[in-house]
Amino acid sequence: MHRYRSHTCGALRDSHIGETVRLSGWCHRIRDHGGVLFIDLRDHYGLTQCVADPDSPAFKTVETLRSEWVVRIDGKVRKRPEGTDNPDLPTGAVEVYVTDVEVLGAADELPMPVFGDQEYPEEIRLKYRFLDLRRERLHKNIMTRGAIVDSMRRRMKGQGFFEFQTPILTASSPEGARDFLVPSRIHPGKFYALPQAPQQYKQLLMMSGFDRYFQIAPCFRDEDPRADRLPGEFYQLDIEMSFVTQDDVFAAMEPVITGVFEDFAEGKPVTKNWPRIPFAEALRKYGSDKPDLRNPIVMQDVSEPFRGSGFKIFARMLEEPKNEVWVIPAPGGGNRAFCDRMNSWAQGEGQPGLGYIFWREGEEGGAGPLAKNIGPERTKQIADQLKLGVGDAAFFVAGDPQKFWKFAGLARTRVGEDLNLIDKDRFELAWIVDFPMYEYSEEEKKVDFSHNPFSMPQGELEALETQDPLTIKAFQYDIACNGYEIASGGIRNHRPKTMVKAFEIAGYSENDVVERFGGLYRAFQYGAPPHGGMAAGVDRIVMLLCGTTNLREISLFPMNQRAEDLLMGAPSEVTPKQLRELHIRLNLPQN
Repeated sequence: MHRYRSHTCGALRDSHIGETVRLSGWCHRIRDHGGVLFIDLRDHYGLTQCVADPDSPAFKTVETLRSEWVVRIDGKVRKRPEGTDNPDLPTGAVEVYVTDVEVLGAADELPMPVFGDQEYPEEIRLKYRFLDLRRERLHKNIMTRGAIVDSMRRRMKGQGFFEFQTPILTASSPEGARDFLVPSRIHPGKFYALPQAPQQYKQLLMMSGFDRYFQIAPCFRDEDPRADRLPGEFYQLDIEMSFVTQDDVFAAMEPVITGVFEDFAEGKPVTKNWPRIPFAEALRKYGSDKPDLRNPIVMQDVSEPFRGSGFKIFARMLEEPKNEVWVIPAPGGGNRAFCDRMNSWAQGEGQPGLGYIFWREGEEGGAGPLAKNIGPERTKQIADQLKLGVGDAAFFVAGDPQKFWKFAGLARTRVGEDLNLIDKDRFELAWIVDFPMYEYSEEEKKVDFSHNPFSMPQGELEALETQDPLTIKAFQYDIACNGYEIASGGIRNHRPKTMVKAFEIAGYSENDVVERFGGLYRAFQYGAPPHGGMAAGVDRIVMLLCGTTNLREISLFPMNQRAEDLLMGAPSEVTPKQLRELHIRLNLPQN
């Protein structure tokens, strides 16, 4: 028999009854039932119930075992007694009667239990991540992650893509976040950077004639931690294609992403035919460029009923041409308690409040201060436009939409959640298209790129030369799913003159372009094919499919929110010798 096991802890079935077997694993749970000891023995593959009674030659050893000790158990497979089967366990019809035990690795007192799914402080979970990963839910999430990546690879290869690996040590370039810099020992005073994304390399692969590229790419950004991105590093399904239009990219990628979701949705509906929602429409209807389409609420412009009305605050605002009044319908929210609660929430978000109207039985027009000010005729006009009636409510936001759309989107989400309007058991996917090429930076008082500087403007060079930059749209697109951006991409600007002009509008000279993107710029001079692609966030897709909202629940060894690895002790100090070899002297901030 093998030194450690003849079977795994997930393998035994009725067909093994009567066999002598050897198992090795962790003592998941130990129970004493009137002098009969039960050990739930766990390994990567599953769990097997092992039993020792006082007649067992190994009973004395079994009495010494504790949770998470690693042991080898020999014994005979037998059918579980009548009524003790566990149908939720693949091995639940059998048990192993223990004849011999060897302790392979004793465990100290645990800082956190592995059995069960209790919440423990994140600091403990990350410091003892090797214990945390033994827990069933987290172990399952990590295995699901690997299976999702396998599904991505299989589907990409089925679409004719080939997997390439691009460099990890590269040149620093502005991608929208800080680079992680790596000092060069051989070239004193110079630095490599870890790639924020393989953007330039994948475009260079198209210049090199490889046609269809993909990679499960590690990306590194030295940015402040965010709820929807792990600090330091993340992974993306990175894609690029030659001789394609935007429609070609959509046709290639939609079945890949849909298929991956269907593989792991566990029967939940997944969007078949993705809608294409222009960026401006997404902001107006949903208050977000990554709308959660499970929420049925659609915002509308209701400026007209308030224009010249008795509600002077809105009426005066509407004298400015750029100002509008938007409404967030709230079907089923027609009571004062809910409306007051929403008003208090808005004040907690730093707003002066949230105007509302609600409709109730036996009251002409609507109820609430706004209804009283504008009168029943205008109130009815709003109700008719929104198809609302008794038992419903509506909330209003006014001013310059450029300044309030984000808050309006938050209010839409809040109403949907509080009224239980959101169908949580589905995956709603959509393309968000026609992003603006540029935006005005109030901070820097200049026009800047709003998305990806490498994208092709719609209208190409002619648009750049003749249009107001803030009206130019780009061939840029995102994939939104359930309120998250899970992918972003674009058709690339592959013409040197167009590239230089695009950067010029954002305040960069041709010399800046050559200095910062020299490799790509040179490649464009020697026969550049039209090309485009995208990058999908592996971590976010796994997070959605595992039904969690915390990226640390689907990552093996994540950092905490202060970008610290509590398990390995990173970042850490290095020795003076290491610093001398790199020609680096520290200039630390004074406390």
